[in-house]
Amino acid sequence: MTFIVLTLFPELCAAVLGESILGRAADKGILHTDIRGIRQYSTDRHRRVDDYPFGGGGGMLMTPQPLKAAVDAVTADYGHRPHTIYLSPKGRVFSQAVARELLAYDELLFLCGHYEGVDQRILDTVVDEELSLGDFVLTGGELPALCIIDAVARMVPGVLAGAESYENESIYSGLLEYPQYTRPAVFEGMEVPEVLRNGNHGEIARWQREQSLIVTAQRRPDLLAAAALTPQEKDMLRQRGLWPGLPREEV
Repeated sequence: MTFIVLTLFPELCAAVLGESILGRAADKGILHTDIRGIRQYSTDRHRRVDDYPFGGGGGMLMTPQPLKAAVDAVTADYGHRPHTIYLSPKGRVFSQAVARELLAYDELLFLCGHYEGVDQRILDTVVDEELSLGDFVLTGGELPALCIIDAVARMVPGVLAGAESYENESIYSGLLEYPQYTRPAVFEGMEVPEVLRNGNHGEIARWQREQSLIVTAQRRPDLLAAAALTPQEKDMLRQRGLWPGLPREEV
């Protein structure tokens, strides 16, 4: 899978994408990154990429010429325009479900804006969708793009050891992840739960499922609405005052 990033800060993106799991996957040829500096496509003699917005308002706006030229160059190199994403607070909120959608593309092109954004004509002509990480504002699109790339790339076959490496994680399964422990078995008086040390895989799986439900109910009860829970699991949560139904004594 190929990730193409159009940015004012190519070194920043290259540094992140060249490290850790993603860097190793790139070295193996599983992932490919194509990071391009937008300024190189500007026809301005000073390589400017911004100007004042028509109608006034604070800040500067990225001009359409270098952005369109950058996208055109990518289109020429790949023989088609890859699915193009603009990172924006106005976009739909990114989630694990969206990450799975993006996994269907062979190439993804990320357009990273700065200043007060980009000329609307770019959004109207070359952008396929806008994505947001949430209801907050950042100085540019690089960090959201890198987060999205990381979330998608780790699901590409071969990047991680196996699908189970991400399928059991928080959010992917629809629930938050259960608590995890490693050696030593006792640390500063705190013991690892006995069920995780007894070697009974059935009991361990049941404990992990129960803990996952409890953590989700405590921290993200909204996720339970879409979760497939058994009557016994709902009853378990009611006993702990965590299920938004009738209390146990009234059932």
